Amino acid sequence: MALALSGASPRLVAIAALCALAGLSQHAQATNGYFAHGYGIQSEGIAGVGIALPQDSLAAATNPAGTAFVGSRLDIGLNYFEPSRSARIEGNNLGPFGSLDGEYSGNGKRRFFIPEFGYTRVLSPTLSAGLAVYGNGGMNTRYEQNPFSALGASGRAGVNLEQLFVSPSIAWRATSDQVLGVALNLAWQRFSADGLGPFTAASASPNDVTNRGTDTSSGVGVRLGWIGTVAPGLQLGATWSSKISGRFDKYKGLFADNGSFDIPANYGVGLSWQAARDWTVGLDYQVIEYSGVDSVANPLSRLLEGQALGSAQGPGFGWKDVRVVKLGVIHQLNAAWTLRAGFSHASQAVPSNQTFLNILAPGVVQDHLTVGFTQKIDQHSQWSGFYGHAFSKTVNGSGSIPASFGGGEADVRLKENILGVAYGWSF
Repeated sequence: MALALSGASPRLVAIAALCALAGLSQHAQATNGYFAHGYGIQSEGIAGVGIALPQDSLAAATNPAGTAFVGSRLDIGLNYFEPSRSARIEGNNLGPFGSLDGEYSGNGKRRFFIPEFGYTRVLSPTLSAGLAVYGNGGMNTRYEQNPFSALGASGRAGVNLEQLFVSPSIAWRATSDQVLGVALNLAWQRFSADGLGPFTAASASPNDVTNRGTDTSSGVGVRLGWIGTVAPGLQLGATWSSKISGRFDKYKGLFADNGSFDIPANYGVGLSWQAARDWTVGLDYQVIEYSGVDSVANPLSRLLEGQALGSAQGPGFGWKDVRVVKLGVIHQLNAAWTLRAGFSHASQAVPSNQTFLNILAPGVVQDHLTVGFTQKIDQHSQWSGFYGHAFSKTVNGSGSIPASFGGGEADVRLKENILGVAYGWSF
């Protein structure tokens, strides 16, 4: 299929980007903590590997130096994301008010569709530019049976967090073997919470904890990257993304530091090895610094120290930094078909003594297995797809529910299925 891209591309890019923005504004996801496991359907097919192994025009979402390696192309993709989240409370005693004990399903909404869009252009032998639009991450729970009802909560309970990135990038080939890249991360977040009435008594701003509708936040950050060939068939890469400031004023009574909710800094290193003519192996190591965001990292136990929800350095979800190892394999089966597989393992974000509040945000899965493919249709176009499964993980509470909430333990669990498809067009 031939098309005069030089005339049609600006319009096509604008339409595709607007579609991606519209779709991403409605949906949320969670994998490594609440970050996506990868960006771009081809990268997602190898468990998110991409720091030294760029494959399509969303490469800059992982490493902006990758913009120089994929040529001039456009990719439009769609992920179908189906998480299963639930909680169990045992040993809770509220005296005359009863107990929170029970099994709770957070799957009031189970199906999410998450579009993504990428565009890259070779400007000169040493310079390439691109634009990536994608969901950086998120979290959604909806408990139709409110886990906090015995404490006086009414209606359903849950939260919805969504993060959209629009990332223009530029990559400079400093030498034939060394590429540097930079991307501007224009971040937009939205958040809502319902059914959390019992927590208002522990807040510095009790009118700004729950049922305040959707609030939004925007911020700007930067991602830097490098990819270098260090030996025949061997590439190394490194990337770093800055923390991005964010704030939800409508929920300043829930989040620490008067509603602050920053997107954490993250960084990683990777390698790509051409193991044989038709085989490529990729390996990434990524660190997501949740500990640098008070509203995410501070433990709920700060309530016992007299610090109210929403106060400076106040209580949060108690998350730890997440460290992820990703391994992917690509096999060029023939001229038309490319096959992919990957596995990733992440450290646990949610400690066992922090599970009570994380009933709302059970980002506990650690292991992902993925398979994928690309079918080349003709000289310019291709279809890619992948399937990913995040294996079920339960974090059992240990000293997790404060005595002021009746004590006992909260166990949280999560598993996920993800399907993705993308159309790619090179020119």
